[in-house]
Amino acid sequence: MAKYLVQFSYTGEGLQGLFKEGGSKRREATRQLIESLGGKMESYYFSFGDYDGFVIVDGLDNIGVTAAAMISSASGAVKTKTTVLLTCEEVDQATKKQGDYRPPGK
Repeated sequence: MAKYLVQFSYTGEGLQGLFKEGGSKRREATRQLIESLGGKMESYYFSFGDYDGFVIVDGLDNIGVTAAAMISSASGAVKTKTTVLLTCEEVDQATKKQGDYRPPGK
């Protein structure tokens, strides 16, 4: 199974809930969602900047991580961006693949 980086940002409503419950309860709610779909939350961090936080998810496939994003986004309290993470060994395998490609205009 792949690992995923999920970047999240709270809406105004989500921030109100964060103030009410605190960060630890949000981490636990996220862990419960991921585990209920068969995955594991590897790490969970809040951050400064464009996103309010980051989660590393392991053990889900594309369908499971899509379900998690849809479930959390449907709440209206959070927006997510998900990135598939690749190991160095997976990139090594990719560099050994050959394919036919014609650049645009050539």
